[in-house]
Amino acid sequence: MLQEMRAVASEASGGDQKSLLTLRDVGKSFSNGVTALRNVDLTIGQGDFVSLLGPSGCGKSTALRIIAGLSTPTTGMLDWHGGQGRSDIGFVFQEPTLLPWASVFDNVWLPLRLRGVSREKATPAIREMIDRVHLSGFEDAMPRELSGGMKMRVSIARGLVTKPRLLLMDEPFAALDEITRFKLNNDLLELWQDERFTVVFVTHSVFESVFLSNRIVVMAARPGRVFREISVDAPYPRDEAFRTSPDYATLCRETSQVLGEAITLGGGAHDGH
Repeated sequence: MLQEMRAVASEASGGDQKSLLTLRDVGKSFSNGVTALRNVDLTIGQGDFVSLLGPSGCGKSTALRIIAGLSTPTTGMLDWHGGQGRSDIGFVFQEPTLLPWASVFDNVWLPLRLRGVSREKATPAIREMIDRVHLSGFEDAMPRELSGGMKMRVSIARGLVTKPRLLLMDEPFAALDEITRFKLNNDLLELWQDERFTVVFVTHSVFESVFLSNRIVVMAARPGRVFREISVDAPYPRDEAFRTSPDYATLCRETSQVLGEAITLGGGAHDGH
């Protein structure tokens, strides 16, 4: 099974699928001497759902920040295919980072507002995204009135309201309870299938990465690097039947084995991302 997964992963990196972005020999070192990333080669295909999976300190979030343009690589380069660049990116952080003084509606409006789109002109897109994340009726609610899961839904709506081609997600569900996390996983996949944007998703969770992704990039630490790439060759849509299936259990077990090898190679978990 694992050999088949590797073979499919190899095919997924090439073949006929159009590439959105390629990281070529990307490295990142900080002034304190820490090498967060070294020799990272990774191609993201259009419409992919790619999870970056690994222990703390393996460079997952650093890679995400470099893709987003929030950090500059020390070595290597990013190659954006087809001319599209960072103006076409949405970002969902680990914390919802909502404006506490703004309503749900106005929080979702924010990225459009920063692009000069008036509240009136933005209203149809905002209402559509609020509906898509199942928050209709909460447009006027303030962040303090929302649960953790609802705040994250607002953050996802804000990340998608500009209709980005690439959505970057940095452990967005890590702080949520399991039931809420499962529900948001389901809803995220529904949005992804409907809109076919590309996702790069950072997670520590084997179970989450297998459920969501068509490709899992397992990373090792010291220095952060790609250890192995796995293809999750399970059909979409995925639901509770998949979560409780023997295939899901097998994929999780085999992914866990690869992650264990990566952790051993990197010397265990460390602080940082």
